[in-house]
Amino acid sequence: MYLIKEFERLKDEENIRLSLDWKLTRTLSKINYKIHTDSIKNNLIPKCLTKKQILFTYTSEADLLNMALFNTTASKWREEHKNMKGNIRDTADIKQLICLSNLESINAELIREGLNQKDRLKNLNKIAIYQMTSLTEHRTKLLS
Repeated sequence: MYLIKEFERLKDEENIRLSLDWKLTRTLSKINYKIHTDSIKNNLIPKCLTKKQILFTYTSEADLLNMALFNTTASKWREEHKNMKGNIRDTADIKQLICLSNLESINAELIREGLNQKDRLKNLNKIAIYQMTSLTEHRTKLLS
């Protein structure tokens, strides 16, 4: 009985740690998104756009990252997961969130360099595949 209780206690501690790791990574991803949105604002949005056009630009760039990492858009994911709360990023695991955070920074730089969206998607997808492979195959203490 003691062994079972100890196992349950250890599993509870592990779940708490993983939950905290996920929350921290999700928070970092949200903070890093500011760099991404600033790059969009400063490089892709001329002053003459309407609010609707501006919103479309931000949505399009967010979906660029979603396509590069998750191979789907936010709206398509919501349509396929009607019973789930939150969004695609809320359901991402810690490795995906780390990769997403990296992609946000990289895309911000690619936008600043003037690359078009099609070329950025190709580059970001290659980077996402490489990073997810690396994070999955070479587990570090932080991720295990």
